[in-house]
Amino acid sequence: MRTNILITGASTGLGRGMALEFAARGRNLALCARRLELLRSLQAEIATRFPGVKVAVRELDVNDHERVFEVFRALRDELGGLDRIIVNAGVGRGAPVGTGRFAANKATAETNFVAALAQCEAALEIFRAQQAGHLVTIASVAAIRGLPRYQTVYAATKAGLASLTEGIRADVWDTPIRVSAIYPGYIESDISSGASKRMFLVDTATGCRALVRAIESERAKSFVPAWPWTAIAFLMRHVPLGLLVRIM
Repeated sequence: MRTNILITGASTGLGRGMALEFAARGRNLALCARRLELLRSLQAEIATRFPGVKVAVRELDVNDHERVFEVFRALRDELGGLDRIIVNAGVGRGAPVGTGRFAANKATAETNFVAALAQCEAALEIFRAQQAGHLVTIASVAAIRGLPRYQTVYAATKAGLASLTEGIRADVWDTPIRVSAIYPGYIESDISSGASKRMFLVDTATGCRALVRAIESERAKSFVPAWPWTAIAFLMRHVPLGLLVRIM
């Protein structure tokens, strides 16, 4: 069993929801996010609801790459090892390319891919030394195809993250280290706050239960919730781009 679990972006949304789900399963947690006060509040909530669970927290901006390594090592030491690291921190803002919003698109690319690379590097440093561990990256169904408008750069970063995850899996293929990519569909969170009218949107609690089940399975790739997103992902891969543009 993966006893000690690190989650980045854990102060709100899917990160917070996954932390509560894992706590309910009796797992110890290492939680990171930019807003330490929210982490402290979550730590106190878990202590009240699940008193047997150990929770370590650290303030972390994942775009401070050296700090990523420092925090992961410190949390490993505090918990006496890390069994699973979930690369969850990310942003969803963006704009159509060429519309004067380069700064927003650049921030999305840096946070969702470059900072994710730093987290994967720090995680694999720990797992290679331990010769054990489970790396999980939170990609998106948006990674399946190039998408229009405000989703263009977001989808590209998640596709890059998914490819990076598969490459890491190939690199540690013959070792005890496991690597999984999770592709959420529409789950209510900070990133999806403008998506209330989207079809198939599920609430945070339902989505996070499905995320944790998928993570615990340790499959190489999981669409979450499995229905309908496995089927939707298949259709997204194969429909003509012009039809995809009208749907999305």
